[in-house]
Amino acid sequence: MPAHYDLLIRGGICVLPWGEYAIDVGVRDGRIAALGVGNATADRMLEAAGLHVLPGLIDPHVHLRDPGDPAVETLATGTKAAVLGGLTAVFDMPNTAPSITDADRLAWKQDYVEQTAWCDMGLYVGATKSNVSELAELELGRGVCGVKVFAGSSTGDLLVDDDASIAAVMRSGRRRISYHSEDEARLQARKGLFKLGDPYACHMEWRDEECAFLGTRRLMALARQTGRAAHILHVSTAEELKYLRDYRDLATVELLVNHLTQVAPEVYEKLGGLGVMNPPIRGRRHYEAAWAAVQDGTADTIGSDHAPHPQAAKLRPWPECPAGLTGVQTLVPVMLDHVAAGRLSLARMVDLMCAGPARVYGAIGKGRLAAGYDADFTLVDLKRQRTIEDRWIVTPCGWTPFDGMRVIGWPMATVVRGHVVMQDDEVLGIPVGRLMRFSG
Repeated sequence: MPAHYDLLIRGGICVLPWGEYAIDVGVRDGRIAALGVGNATADRMLEAAGLHVLPGLIDPHVHLRDPGDPAVETLATGTKAAVLGGLTAVFDMPNTAPSITDADRLAWKQDYVEQTAWCDMGLYVGATKSNVSELAELELGRGVCGVKVFAGSSTGDLLVDDDASIAAVMRSGRRRISYHSEDEARLQARKGLFKLGDPYACHMEWRDEECAFLGTRRLMALARQTGRAAHILHVSTAEELKYLRDYRDLATVELLVNHLTQVAPEVYEKLGGLGVMNPPIRGRRHYEAAWAAVQDGTADTIGSDHAPHPQAAKLRPWPECPAGLTGVQTLVPVMLDHVAAGRLSLARMVDLMCAGPARVYGAIGKGRLAAGYDADFTLVDLKRQRTIEDRWIVTPCGWTPFDGMRVIGWPMATVVRGHVVMQDDEVLGIPVGRLMRFSG
């Protein structure tokens, strides 16, 4: 009697940890039941001829702004954007309004996710100078991917900027901490060098290379002192990337798709405020260093740092325009275009966007196509040519810094724990997102 599955993905090329294979995949009870299926039946067949079947891609760095302003983004619209863009999971930052910094706010968000999300989610909890004693317990909460520390100011009211407070946070638990690494004292000292209406490119002059590098050096000294593992988010400078290679026993590295795609000063000349983010998009030397980090293994994860703002606010003169760009829906198409251009292999992309986040954050059942793992899949057409357009974006603010970009490679279907939630640019069914599990 032939085997029967809930879902059978047929005819695709599966990207497995050990290579690419033209095999069928059987799914049962939300998990991968078989790789390589003979004569079988299924409740649902998903035809994947001509497509590559990737393990479900993860964006480990998003700001879904919920609670906050629904005219900009909500958890529902942000996760819908994620599945339209081929993502099966996202990790949401805590600098909402109010911030996720205590047990009550975390409990509210945990419940909210499982009523609302289209994809699976991890939640960061925010460190403050006043919640240090709670962090060891909060970091082990349901669905919590880790603690986030803003060592330099960005959007929101979370800031832990002095060495004593950062060290106290590091001593408060055991899981890897994620850091926004800029030096707050240098930021404030340099602020007076600029004035309203200066060119948008002044953003990278104000938040200069030394601002980022100094912040990372301080964090690594404290991490070495306390023995607490660190994940340095959105590393943006050649200096940091070279330096962090000597801290691989403690540090992992995130790169952003923007720092791998856009280059200053051209990005500011073309986009104005729509190119302003923290840390800034920098010059070609740093762009080339980021790609070198992809090639030599220094980079562990790639994220979007999706951080939407109203378009009208982004068009204000610098520095009144807020920092932050949309990106959760465009991350996969832009990275696939880099694969098409030969800047990285498809296997390396999968490593950075599946296995990497799973390893860095300790995600259970995610990150690879293997029997027993969650049945999360991103099906992509490596040859499909499309133009990214604002009108495709479902985030309420309705814009992307990649508007008009022609890409080769496109997500064709998204499967979350065996549920086909997107196919051919259409979101299907009802929200099925759940909180992810993480090892303690």
